[in-house]
Amino acid sequence: MNRLLLIHTALDNALAGLSVDGEVKAWRSSPEQRDHAAFLHTAIEGLLKECGWRPTELDGVAVVIGPGSYTGLRVGLSAAKGLCYALSKPLIAVNTLEWMAAGVPPEEGVLKCPMIDARRMEVFTALYDGKGVCRMDPGAMLLDPDSFRDRLDSGRILFFGNGSEKWRPIAAHPNAGFTETVSGISELALLAEKAYIHHAFSDLSTTEPFYAKAFHSPSLR
Repeated sequence: MNRLLLIHTALDNALAGLSVDGEVKAWRSSPEQRDHAAFLHTAIEGLLKECGWRPTELDGVAVVIGPGSYTGLRVGLSAAKGLCYALSKPLIAVNTLEWMAAGVPPEEGVLKCPMIDARRMEVFTALYDGKGVCRMDPGAMLLDPDSFRDRLDSGRILFFGNGSEKWRPIAAHPNAGFTETVSGISELALLAEKAYIHHAFSDLSTTEPFYAKAFHSPSLR
């Protein structure tokens, strides 16, 4: 039985939860981005009490490491690392874009393109196929009418996330589709469980937030 702590403070809505074998047992959320640090530790303590678990009974800690709010990423990863060090538990790092894509139902031959607003006409984005395999590495992209043209010429792409709203008005290609599907704590639990089963753990001493662009650039606050 795999008991995992789930942490997501990368975006506006913070999430914390506990899962057993990929099934969420309890969770909490906070929509106030500026309060993520205050929310997280109180939420973790409350969740453990709710489920009657001791911290030592956790088998691992999963955290969303970015891209996203620079401050939020540091809050989440610092908490996850501290718990892993103190409890001698493995760390599981989950990319924000992969988590977003996990909530969109797969369609044959359709690529999934999560987009996070990164100010002006820039987004953090990536491409995933229906099996969750990454087909374009996560990173920052400046959008223009020719973005994704070659890939759209080859097939349909489904765009989503708050960054897709700036792409929609200039995406004239007939193979460009849009959806409002949103991922949640259940998708994080499934990704974390998959990583745990395959021992896809991150190194506690070297793992850093995935900012996707230089730290001195404007944040997503």
